[in-house]
Amino acid sequence: MTQLLFSLPGVIIVIFLFLFISLKILKEYERGVIFLLGRFQKVKGPGLIIVIPGIQSMNKVSLRTIVMDVPPQDVITRDNVSVKVNAIIYFRVIDTQKAIIQVEDYLYATSQISQTTLRSILGQSQLDDLLSKREEINAKLQQVIDQQTEPWGVKVSAVEVKNLDLPQEMIRAIAKQAEAERTRRAKVIHAEGEFQAAQKLAEAATVLSQNPAAIQLRYLQTLTEIAGDKSSTTIFPVPIDLLEPFFKRREPGK
Repeated sequence: MTQLLFSLPGVIIVIFLFLFISLKILKEYERGVIFLLGRFQKVKGPGLIIVIPGIQSMNKVSLRTIVMDVPPQDVITRDNVSVKVNAIIYFRVIDTQKAIIQVEDYLYATSQISQTTLRSILGQSQLDDLLSKREEINAKLQQVIDQQTEPWGVKVSAVEVKNLDLPQEMIRAIAKQAEAERTRRAKVIHAEGEFQAAQKLAEAATVLSQNPAAIQLRYLQTLTEIAGDKSSTTIFPVPIDLLEPFFKRREPGK
């Protein structure tokens, strides 16, 4: 009886240690993949769960969205321009069983597949597309990477090309191209303005030719504008019709 009493505290301590080791607490965004003697059993969590030591093992998986920075990649575009590009990828685990069983390290695997896909997709595009069609390229990267990570239970929600580093000579060439484009647009706008002004002048000439009184009024307006100037010389435009009677009087025989 005495030996039993002395061994009772030891049993209690063993039970307490067993429960302490067996009890696991998983947060709301965590899940535990349970293996029984090496074989998949079930997915548990969140909350308080029991994992029997020596018989069961658990791999913890987070269900939160992971933001991963893809390291800079050297890419040669389709028009043979060497650029350095990095990106950001947003993904999360939607199937914890596949994320543990189908791939050894889903974080590392997703990072590697993102790097290779980034080089492949951008290498098929021209430099102008990389600069002007960023949203289309991001959507294509997201679609391709998501298809490749789907067997691992990983869902890629977005991919964003972050920085695009160009060689200095290419930056100068792009600046010259932009300047030439602005000059071309300025010349086109100026030519369009001259064309519209010529059209309006032609319309005004047509209206004045149909009404002689309008021509006289226009002469008077021009005189008023000239009188307001400080110049010493004043040119007075006289219609040839006003001088015609004087010319007829000087004709011989009249």
